[in-house]
Amino acid sequence: MSSSRGSILIVDDEKLNLDILVNLLEENYDVSVAKDGAGALQILEADTLPDLILLDVLMPEIDGHEVCRRLSANPRTEHIPIIFITAKSSAESETQGLELGAVDYIIKPFNPAVVKARVTNHIRLKQYQDRLEALNIEDPLTGIANRRRFDTYLEHEWRSACRTGAPLSVILMDVDLFKSFNDNYGHLKGDECLRLVARALVDSVDRSIDLVARYGGEEFATILPGTSLDGAKSVAENMRLAVKRLAIAHGYSPVADHVTISLGCATQLASQLEDVTNLVAQADSALYCAKADGRDQVACQ
Repeated sequence: MSSSRGSILIVDDEKLNLDILVNLLEENYDVSVAKDGAGALQILEADTLPDLILLDVLMPEIDGHEVCRRLSANPRTEHIPIIFITAKSSAESETQGLELGAVDYIIKPFNPAVVKARVTNHIRLKQYQDRLEALNIEDPLTGIANRRRFDTYLEHEWRSACRTGAPLSVILMDVDLFKSFNDNYGHLKGDECLRLVARALVDSVDRSIDLVARYGGEEFATILPGTSLDGAKSVAENMRLAVKRLAIAHGYSPVADHVTISLGCATQLASQLEDVTNLVAQADSALYCAKADGRDQVACQ
């Protein structure tokens, strides 16, 4: 739903209000609508989230305040700014909404100039914050997630797995003999190699919940929530073959005449009594075995 134009979800149970706001905003933004709180929550389960939500306070069954509570409690949606739409203009009502996490209020009946100005300000702020966040979690060379993003996501998925009892898998991988590649082909070729490998790894996973990250140097890592060891091994083998198909010449490798990778897989049923670092350590141990056994292969712990 999000785009360079900015995207907005409008939630209101009155058709007239929806029509007014859509007509007012659709020229400049990508606009979607929900007619009640339940519909809004369903839309927000999608992969792509809006930059801003305009949320009516008074709705049947699930009102705006409850929708706001649920979104604020969900790490995936807690950063979406919410502007409450309300006919109430009391200080007490505004205070309640702001304490729940709303960033602003729009009072009915709508003043078009005020609506446009507030929406524009909050869209710009959200997009600016998104750009800053991307700098913090994106590897500048490859464009994929960085080590910080990996660590944060792993902690989040470990806590989730502790609640659900689902397995959590991690794959660690190295580009084989990358130092000799860099030394002989130069750092520019080395950088291009890492970019191509990163893209091949990302293209090897199908689900939006699977995270591929640059772990450091020529090392990469993947988090696979809800995935068994057999499933992780299958993904790892797909990654190994994807890099092989790149056919990046490596005339200084004793393993093959092209760039290869070694991969280590580990899976655990998460427990609050254990530490997630043990899972990473197991994957690292498996990676060591893959390299010790000749590289260009997958090993599991």
